[in-house]
Amino acid sequence: MKSSEMLSLRNPHVRISVGVTLGLLVLTALLGFIVLPYAQREADLAGLWDVICRAAGLPRDAAPAPDRPAAAPTSKVVLTAATLAKPSPQSIGRGATLAQRCAMCHGPTGISRADFPNLAGQYGAVVYKQLQDFRSGARVNAVMSPFAANLSDQDMVDLAAYYAYLPRLPAYHPEPQQIPTRIVVYGAPTRGIAPCGACHGSLDNKTGSPWLEGQSAVYLKAQLEAFASGHRRNDISAQMRNIARAMTPQEIEEAAGYYASQPVETIRAAE
Repeated sequence: MKSSEMLSLRNPHVRISVGVTLGLLVLTALLGFIVLPYAQREADLAGLWDVICRAAGLPRDAAPAPDRPAAAPTSKVVLTAATLAKPSPQSIGRGATLAQRCAMCHGPTGISRADFPNLAGQYGAVVYKQLQDFRSGARVNAVMSPFAANLSDQDMVDLAAYYAYLPRLPAYHPEPQQIPTRIVVYGAPTRGIAPCGACHGSLDNKTGSPWLEGQSAVYLKAQLEAFASGHRRNDISAQMRNIARAMTPQEIEEAAGYYASQPVETIRAAE
């Protein structure tokens, strides 16, 4: 048989091959350009032409996409070594006046008699950042969010300066002193957990990280659990959320208990 006759459509093998090839081509086009685009539930397509354009990578302006809930706000506060540096006496005085509204929860001297955080001697950058986050919605609390909503930036600077100026005093109800636990001193490197002291003192202090000695164990445990669950999300770069999620319930108890039991040095954090 001549080669020209072998490639002729009169050859039944050629006709079968061509038919199968065309059939596969049509089936592939139907699946890729019509069936699969329609199967995408999130797609909002106005008609067949929009389906074909979407499959070809050329989406058309069709009906508007349905509204989606906005992403939860996260902290956008930028802290540097110069943040709140060298507060003036006038700023501290204004902060003392504003702090009278905080005394019910945080105590008249910045030491809470309940399970609220002690603020006396706390780093100014910490107080400032948390107030900013409460106002922006990056951190939510039934009491603090409405309070911070009415504060100006200068009010926050003044409050931060005042609490940083106060001397650190012994906690009102300290826990019996405990020895350092492994999670506090060494962390858990295999799970990506740095030592607590790397940011919160003892080893080093990271700008914006609070000192924790003498804080309420109930408060500390609640905050770690809130970070772990994602309910609290104002940690920049999700650093505390990642750490808290990797911690076991026992490690959370140990860390909270350890810091609550530590004696507080009577010093000014601003010095």
